[in-house]
Amino acid sequence: MKKIEGLIIPLIAVLLAFLVGGIIMAELGTNPFTAYAALFMGAFGSSSMLAQTLALTCPLMFTSLAAAFAYKCGVFNLGGEGQFIMGAVAAVTLLELTGIKGTAGIICALLVSVIAGGVWALIPGILKIRRGLNEMIVSIMLNYIATLIMSLVYTNIFRDGSIPQTAEIDGSLKLPFLSAGFRVHYGIIIALIVGLLLYYIMFHTSYGFKVRAVGNNLTATKINGFRVNFIMLSAFVLSGAIAGLGGSTELLGKQFRLQSGFGSGFGFDGVAIALIAELNPIGALVISFLFAVLRKGSIALQVSMGVPTAIAEMIQALIIIFAVGGTAIVKRKSLSGKREKRILRKEKEAAV
Repeated sequence: MKKIEGLIIPLIAVLLAFLVGGIIMAELGTNPFTAYAALFMGAFGSSSMLAQTLALTCPLMFTSLAAAFAYKCGVFNLGGEGQFIMGAVAAVTLLELTGIKGTAGIICALLVSVIAGGVWALIPGILKIRRGLNEMIVSIMLNYIATLIMSLVYTNIFRDGSIPQTAEIDGSLKLPFLSAGFRVHYGIIIALIVGLLLYYIMFHTSYGFKVRAVGNNLTATKINGFRVNFIMLSAFVLSGAIAGLGGSTELLGKQFRLQSGFGSGFGFDGVAIALIAELNPIGALVISFLFAVLRKGSIALQVSMGVPTAIAEMIQALIIIFAVGGTAIVKRKSLSGKREKRILRKEKEAAV
């Protein structure tokens, strides 16, 4: 039943958001059916448009998976953007210092980004467990620090000429496309594999059971002798590692250099996607694609019909509101139902 609710709530949230968005567009004098047709055509009306949408989906997949895993353990990692950026910074630093190229360079860049993202996430994890600091505040602050470190890298340390950016990576370091006619890099395959592995870990391993148990009831897991601190810290590290991997795939597959704005917005979009998906990795992959469709399609919507891109952003916000609101209502009903059963049981026991 819970699995069905986990699918139904996001679906209803999406439908309601599109319905409200359509009503607003109709009030603005735009035919909502024509507008949505233009939006979807702009997102996957041709193979090149679909490829661009999938390329935009890739970083959202990584950051949403990172958030979903951490939140499932009851730790609130809002530093996905910083970990994403630090993964890319570590990859650029390695490539610049070593000059390594080819497949070996790609593998090393991906590995170092995983380490960098995990280490960056380790900081709020340690501060939470050892010092009791709020991990949300610490991880958000680390986002700003990561952005400043990246800025130092592309404006000073590895600056390429007069423009504040790093040099474009060597062609042999760029992630190959799935095919010559479909220009989507292999980062999307990596993201899908990570999502499936994460789903398996979360729902089909003893470690995943412990992660979910800690997230559901911290006190009970402590009483039952779970290594709670280790589980929470490992959740932080794995979450950061996934986000860091996303940073390097974005660098090697799409951006090819560090510059102002790299990684901006992906972290908090990932959190929103994870919440809409009910912290389910498979759901996060699907919702990431939907968000990419809205982003990509909104541009075509504005060009072809003059509808502002803010409409697509509003639809995203409505999806979040309806999904979170629906989840809260379902949980409240579930809790009230359990409370009523408990009261009835006590009354029966008293009568006996």
